[in-house]
Amino acid sequence: MLREITVLCDEKHAEEFGDLLMDVGVMCVTIEDADADSTDEQPLYGEPGLEPETLAWRRSRLRLLVDDTFDAVTNIALASKALSIETPAIESDSSVPNEDWVRLTQAQFGPTKVSDRMWIVPTWHEPPSADAINIRLDPGVAFGTGSHPTTHLCLQWLDQNCPVGASVLDYGCGTGILAIAAAKVGAGLVKGTDIDPQAVEAAQTNATENHVQAEFVLPHGLKSETFDIVVANILANPLKFLAPALLSRLAPNGKLVLSGVLKHQAEEVMDVYRKTDPQIRMSVWQEENGWVCITGQRA
Repeated sequence: MLREITVLCDEKHAEEFGDLLMDVGVMCVTIEDADADSTDEQPLYGEPGLEPETLAWRRSRLRLLVDDTFDAVTNIALASKALSIETPAIESDSSVPNEDWVRLTQAQFGPTKVSDRMWIVPTWHEPPSADAINIRLDPGVAFGTGSHPTTHLCLQWLDQNCPVGASVLDYGCGTGILAIAAAKVGAGLVKGTDIDPQAVEAAQTNATENHVQAEFVLPHGLKSETFDIVVANILANPLKFLAPALLSRLAPNGKLVLSGVLKHQAEEVMDVYRKTDPQIRMSVWQEENGWVCITGQRA
C-alpha cells in the first residue's frame, strides 16, 4: 500500500528538504505552490539562461509518495534537524489507491492529428488511419510529442511546404519529431542536432523505429554544410542568440522555420534575424493558442 503525505516548507529549504527525504526512503517528491489558485499565487517560470535561482515557492507544499512502512514523523524530524529548521507539521497522510499507473499514464497520450494526412501516434495505440503519415512516438526524455502548439505549427509547415528531396536541419531536435516528419513527407538529406546527448540518442532511436533515414548529432558533430530548410523549435531568447548559427546553415534561397515564440515576442525575434542578415525576409506564418511560427527566406 502506498501513502501520500503533504508538508509545508519555505522556498529556501524546499528542494534540499525533499532531497533529504528521498535519501531516507521517500519514493517521489513533488513541490507545488501552496498558495496556488489564490491571490498569493506566485508565478515560477523561465527560459534557458533566465531560469529562476530558487525552484520553489514562498510557501511550498511537498507531496511525498511513500510505502506503508515509512515512518513519516521520525524521518521528517530528522531531515528538519539536518537543515536546522523547525519541523513542519504533517498536513495530510492518506492512502493512495492501487492503480495500473502505466495504463493511466498512457491513457493521457492518444493520437494527435496534425493534418488530414498526418498523425502522431504513441506505440500503444493503433493509428486512426493506416493510410495516413503516422509518426510513432512516445513521451520520453526529450521535448516534442506533437501536442504542444509550437511543435504542431512546425509539423503543419513541413506537411504543407517541405519539397520532395529537400535537405532539412532540425536544430534543437529533442525527440527528432520534426526531422522524422520531414523524412516522412519526402525530404532527402535529414539531420538533427541537440545539446543534450540523451535527446540525440532518443531521436536516433525514434527515427529507426519510424523506418526513416535521419542522422542526429551533437552540435560539434555537424559538418560545415547548408540546408534547404532549417527548422528550430526552441524559445524566443535562445532563438535570438542562435541567429548567426542558424542563418549560417541556410542555403541560398533556403527557408527558415522558427517556433517556440509567443505572439508578442515575434517582432523582436524577426528583427534580430533581419539585422543579422539583411537578405532574409521574415514573417509570421501562423498562430496557435498565442504561439507563432515564424518563417524566413533568404533572397
